Amino acid sequence: MVGLLWLMAGCQTAAPAKPQAVTIFAAASLTDAFTELGQAFEAANPSVTVTFNFAGSSQLAAQLAEGVPADVFASANARQMEAAVASGRVEASAVQPFTTNQLVLIAPADNPAGLTQLEDLAQPNILLVTAVPGVPVRDYTDEIAAAVGTDFAAALAANIVSEEENVRQIVAKVALGEADAGIVYTSDVTPDVRPNLTLIPIPAAQNIVAEYPIAPLADSANPTLAAQFVAFVQSTAGQAILAKWGFGAVLSN
Repeated sequence: MVGLLWLMAGCQTAAPAKPQAVTIFAAASLTDAFTELGQAFEAANPSVTVTFNFAGSSQLAAQLAEGVPADVFASANARQMEAAVASGRVEASAVQPFTTNQLVLIAPADNPAGLTQLEDLAQPNILLVTAVPGVPVRDYTDEIAAAVGTDFAAALAANIVSEEENVRQIVAKVALGEADAGIVYTSDVTPDVRPNLTLIPIPAAQNIVAEYPIAPLADSANPTLAAQFVAFVQSTAGQAILAKWGFGAVLSN
């Protein structure tokens, strides 16, 4: 009898882990990199499902202020993370930079306006597409323009023909030839759209290094899982995936 009980106990298997879910709010420019990060996280945690909400950081911060449930917020700039802190959804002490990005000027593959440098955006009748004010890529674009000079910034603003909700929409419009130019993150020039674009580098002296912050939500329904995802993004494996998609190392660590 004792032997039978021992045999039965030995045949028992551990109960499967209870399914869990984690919701990540992430800047649109992180779409490809975070999609792969999510797949890798799920592979390492088979009971976990990662759900993403990709949009302009300002849109995401507004949704958080409205109380939309989430577990992690990854912004393309500090300003929108600060908005999430101000709304009480994120603890300031939990915010950490996790990657960087830079900007590049793009034109359609045939470059109909004949652009060769940033200053060409001040020429008359250039059809420039950018993001709506408040979206980080627009803030960075305005910062670059202001640094070049007041006249340049005014001429560039006069050439804006469309303001998009996020950086991926800028890329799409330029790739389709619906505008002469746009300024986007280098990471947004992904292999699928690269053949449809001409890239015009912005000199380092004029460019901006965009630092991206990440934080778990203070009211996350899955705080342990949220912390694990943030840690994975910052791990060697996570940083390798970000680098694969054109992102850079953190400057302030």
